[in-house]
Amino acid sequence: MSISVADYARDCAAQGLRGNYAACRSDFTVAQDYDYSAEEQEVWRTLCDRQTQLTRKLAHVSYLDGIETLGLLDRVPDFDAVSGKLKKLTGWEIVAAPGLIPAAPFFEHLASRRFPVTNWLRKKEELDYIVEPDMFHDFFGHVPILTQPVFADFMQMYGARAEEAIALGGDLMIERLYWYTAEYGLIREPGRPLKAFGAGLMSSYTELRFAVESADAHHVPFDLETVMRTGYEIDKFQRAYFVLPSFDALKEAFRSADLAALVGRCKDKPALDPSAV
Repeated sequence: MSISVADYARDCAAQGLRGNYAACRSDFTVAQDYDYSAEEQEVWRTLCDRQTQLTRKLAHVSYLDGIETLGLLDRVPDFDAVSGKLKKLTGWEIVAAPGLIPAAPFFEHLASRRFPVTNWLRKKEELDYIVEPDMFHDFFGHVPILTQPVFADFMQMYGARAEEAIALGGDLMIERLYWYTAEYGLIREPGRPLKAFGAGLMSSYTELRFAVESADAHHVPFDLETVMRTGYEIDKFQRAYFVLPSFDALKEAFRSADLAALVGRCKDKPALDPSAV
């Protein structure tokens, strides 16, 4: 069910969310308003400097190429400038958002190759953890991998097919697919070491190391149905990380999936325990 911008703004204010939802346009985007303070620029550089010490070693090469191509590290990025580069590579662009937005407009943006990015940045005392997604999570985490053509195609397809899954009763199932790929996805291509690409890992100093390097991390071969049935953790390390053999495998699995049959078969089954999959 759709929700008006005014109603959503009231709900967000009641929850204490810090984004300016009252400034949302009808598609839940806002102006970036590039007026970041010297302290915010320092926070951005600190976060990027610290995290790139790990991503250079643990991130997939396509993510690293995206960082290099888009130039995200020296200062808070200008969304329009980065969009100009990204659009030439994969047809995607960045739109500013006040934070989390409703599912329907989020999917519509993805289906149109627009990625919503929060327009504000965490404070200095929040370097290690923040409850809401901020610009560092959205931009440093998600945007670089959108330069990878096959994954960029998957994200557009995800946006286009998500509403179909929800209409069939597969709300949780489609959420899990996003969580275990776009947020916490790993990839091990033949003959190459395990690498990460999910935004939740790219933007987390501690969980990135755990997911890729720890003997305690539970790595599971990617299977679409298993992913869409497996529960996930919101505020702690994941108890399972699904490992793709390639981005092509992810795109093809979702492209060829019969969502009606898959959702109909699984939507009423209990969620799988991620520790046991």
